[in-house]
Amino acid sequence: MTDLFTPLDLGALRLPSRLVMAPMTRARSRQPGNVPTAMMAEYYAQRASAGLIISEATQISPQGQGYSFTPGIHSEEQVAGWRRVTDAVHARDGRIVLQLWHVGRMSHESFHDDGRPVAPSALAPDASVWVVDPQTGEGGMRPCPVPRALATEEIPALVEDYRRAAANAREAGFDGVEIHAANGYLIDQFLRCSANRRHDRYGGSRDNRLRFLLETVEAVADEIGAERTGVRLSPFITQRNMHDDEVIPTILAAAKAFQRQGLAYLHLAEADWEDAPEIPDDFRIALRRAFSGAIMVAGKYDRDRAETLLRSGWVDLVAFGRPFIANPDLPRRLATRLPLSTFDPATLFGGGAEGYIDYPEASNDA
Repeated sequence: MTDLFTPLDLGALRLPSRLVMAPMTRARSRQPGNVPTAMMAEYYAQRASAGLIISEATQISPQGQGYSFTPGIHSEEQVAGWRRVTDAVHARDGRIVLQLWHVGRMSHESFHDDGRPVAPSALAPDASVWVVDPQTGEGGMRPCPVPRALATEEIPALVEDYRRAAANAREAGFDGVEIHAANGYLIDQFLRCSANRRHDRYGGSRDNRLRFLLETVEAVADEIGAERTGVRLSPFITQRNMHDDEVIPTILAAAKAFQRQGLAYLHLAEADWEDAPEIPDDFRIALRRAFSGAIMVAGKYDRDRAETLLRSGWVDLVAFGRPFIANPDLPRRLATRLPLSTFDPATLFGGGAEGYIDYPEASNDA
């Protein structure tokens, strides 16, 4: 019977388990330059016992940034910093992929020379992002401004930014990449065009909704191989003014396209708050029929709930987020059913070692 600790061939990778470390923004990069640090290398290496690590979301270009202190993958210095991270993870027999990120309208004016993020349309998301005040050094949530609508002729350059980021990820030693197309960020904004009023060849009809995503996937897969490429989607998350009645059939159409493209995996971001919507069984069945590659889920999972879903055959991997923050040895704790530590939310974004690399592993006699 399949459980969290059953090995899996994931595209070009052999995973020792189906227990994945989910991508989590921690905002610890070195400034200026958003460069990964030695402390980040230690953080990821501490968690190398995961079957697979998905890195924190990493901007593909300066334009793609939406939060303070998040790392990039577009400069030589950033690539070198990430190489230190991947070397540390591989030294502990781990596997790690880089999540490629462009936030679109989920940004703040301070990150843009003209003070305007870009998006499919000039509509603000009614949301906030974490921004550090340069005068005080204190971080806090700041509302997103009205973005600038992208011109259609600008979009091929964005696709090229993703391709170049994938090439940089390969140079930095990552085992693959995950394209972030979820949670109201740029690609997701195109997928939900009724929430964004985009009606040219990159919006409107279902084929056009998918065009930016599929062109990006094709460019990335051509660069590093489809067997090293995954995509993250969030069909049932509607925060940030992202409700769209057509998103579910759009996601299923995307899954069929990923099947043709031979992608390694599809990653579903599921809501993890207390009264979050349940994912309907009929959607999981339809998704499995559309995509025979590996399907990963991330949400409010514990071991028992994860293994119930794995045994259904509808998913192949389960990603854990917050539990990995305070439990660097989470796979061992779940395998032996040891108690889990809880993390300090005050140290989630920014700061130093506290609440980042100082969480202890369980004692050997626990």
